[in-house]
Amino acid sequence: MSLLTMLAAFVVTLGPLIVVHELGHYLVARWCGVKVLRFSVGFGRPLALWRAGPDRTEWAIAAFPLGGYVKMLDEREGEVAPQELHRAFNRQTVWRRFAIVMAGPVANLLLAVALYWVLFIHGVPGLKPIVAQPATGTAAAVAQLQEGELIVRVGGRPVATWQDVRWALLEHAVERGSVELEMRNDKGEIAFRKLDLASLTPKDLESDFLAKVGLERFQPLVRPVIGEVVGGGPAARAGLQVGDEIVSADGKPIARWEELVAAIRPRPGVRVELGVRRGDAQLPISVTPDAAQDNGQTVGKIMVSPKVDKAALQRLITEVRYGPVAAVGQAFGKTWEISALSLKMLGKMVVGQVSLKNLSGPITIADYAGQYAQLGLLPLVSFIALISISLGVLNLLPVPVLDGGHLMYYIVEIIKGRPVSERALEIGQRVGMVLLFTLMAIAIYNDIHRQLGG
Repeated sequence: MSLLTMLAAFVVTLGPLIVVHELGHYLVARWCGVKVLRFSVGFGRPLALWRAGPDRTEWAIAAFPLGGYVKMLDEREGEVAPQELHRAFNRQTVWRRFAIVMAGPVANLLLAVALYWVLFIHGVPGLKPIVAQPATGTAAAVAQLQEGELIVRVGGRPVATWQDVRWALLEHAVERGSVELEMRNDKGEIAFRKLDLASLTPKDLESDFLAKVGLERFQPLVRPVIGEVVGGGPAARAGLQVGDEIVSADGKPIARWEELVAAIRPRPGVRVELGVRRGDAQLPISVTPDAAQDNGQTVGKIMVSPKVDKAALQRLITEVRYGPVAAVGQAFGKTWEISALSLKMLGKMVVGQVSLKNLSGPITIADYAGQYAQLGLLPLVSFIALISISLGVLNLLPVPVLDGGHLMYYIVEIIKGRPVSERALEIGQRVGMVLLFTLMAIAIYNDIHRQLGG
């Protein structure tokens, strides 16, 4: 993936979310009669600036794209003409100020609901949660899960895809408890299994925790028959052809495609002697895998792909689809589920039960945005919805300088009957900036560490 693709996907992903967030503040401020002086997407020096609207509001696109702001008329930030005092933000009731600040995060959450609604109406493809035979000693093996069983419910919650299973189990995984799985075999028989997640560690949650407990996707047998040969690649140069069946590698029998991959990957630049069945003939063919980078490792590749039984693959795929009315409830439920889990994960990070390595910053977002963009429109829309929820939840945290910090001040004002003192606001601003920059530094460090293969 090129840097240009990654940056373009990052702008397409984050730009609209910032606009929606600030538009929430802007619209509710206008509805409350507050004068808006500037609407800025990004921080720093404006790259583009124009005036529009009844109040000649400045609309700006600034150089640093990680955020934005809506500047309102406020006596604390400058002199206000007497005839416009009633339109100053600081002159509004606490409830109006609360609504204006709350509108930004709510706008992001509502955008996520709208995006999930569209996805559920269109139909979201996914892999059925059919399990492979769990490895001996794993939690799934102890729970007696059997190969070919379909996960129907997790803790009483219906699941249709592996993605559903992952989200449902993650909520239980952070609690290190156990959860009941409802399973169905190919005969339609129902069984209930108790999956113990107590062995998971905070480090396990940084990677594929499903594999840690022995939950692997069922893979139909893929025979080592070549379905495609990339022109100019090692296989093409060696004379391998579509339809060839690999029966051995360096004298070791090969029965599955995964065994061929296992024989090739550890040998970049090293010749491998393949036994090939072509029609009725048996041929010895030597191939030297090219060296390629994969997740920070140098591996061997011969640039071929297997012949896939499309009918068998289709049996593993499902599509989650709802009617327009039912999709509304599903979209709200999905947004609520992810929001609640995000808050729970953040809380666990604070008390040390979940590693801070789970924090991600702009580099990871850009990387993932580029990857999802290459997968297609539906995956990218789903990713945008997820980031929109994260942005909404993050801004609701009770940290000064974030929307949640201002809401915290207003709640104190409602309880006490008077605004928080200027001194308290000043101290909160400093503490908030330190917290925010610390979190950003950790997130960017994690980003760089991931990019370097850590």
